[in-house]
Amino acid sequence: MNNEDELGLSETIQVHLKKSLSTIKAEIESMLATIDQKECCILNEFEQIHSVFTDMQMTAASYYLNAYLSPYTDRYVALSTALQHLSERNHGALIVVKRNDALPPLVHSGIPVGADVSHTLLESIFYPGGPLHDGAVLVDKNQIVSAGNVLPVSKALREGKLGTRHRAALGLSEICDALILVVSEETGRVSFALNGTLYPVRPGEMDSRPVFSPEVAVPGGD
Repeated sequence: MNNEDELGLSETIQVHLKKSLSTIKAEIESMLATIDQKECCILNEFEQIHSVFTDMQMTAASYYLNAYLSPYTDRYVALSTALQHLSERNHGALIVVKRNDALPPLVHSGIPVGADVSHTLLESIFYPGGPLHDGAVLVDKNQIVSAGNVLPVSKALREGKLGTRHRAALGLSEICDALILVVSEETGRVSFALNGTLYPVRPGEMDSRPVFSPEVAVPGGD
């Protein structure tokens, strides 16, 4: 995988992550101090640590997302606004943002659109019951190229239950460098797939503006 410019964390994010790491450290130290006690049950501590890790991952992924998209599209605000609105309404969505790799024939059978990216158009495409809402939208630079596209579905065995949209997002991200945005119609949760990995994000935090630094690799990169 190629490395690419990554962002340095803002001071606010750094403070948040340091506080979370300190919480995890305290939990682990508490577990180490009590683990030899026969009556000790540490399941709750494990759950608390898992919760803090999940919170940290979502905070970082939400902040990083702009860095992975901004070299390839100027419509980050429109995309993030659409995702937030779709999430609030539990409207499922699947949006492929082309980066360097050519996508045909990986993305196929879509209906040509050829319109500028806007949150209103994306929200209308993914309105439940619409003719194109089940397929994927393809974004190239600042244009919606097509909608209703079919993506390759990941065949890899993974923990947890994944719906068709998430498996399609992972499937495409396993074979090209596209970034795929997903909204779950069951939970409203937003995530993105990159290099075969799914990252949960918080739509309300996606408007963070990163400061670029050329040091760190993309997730899954060499």
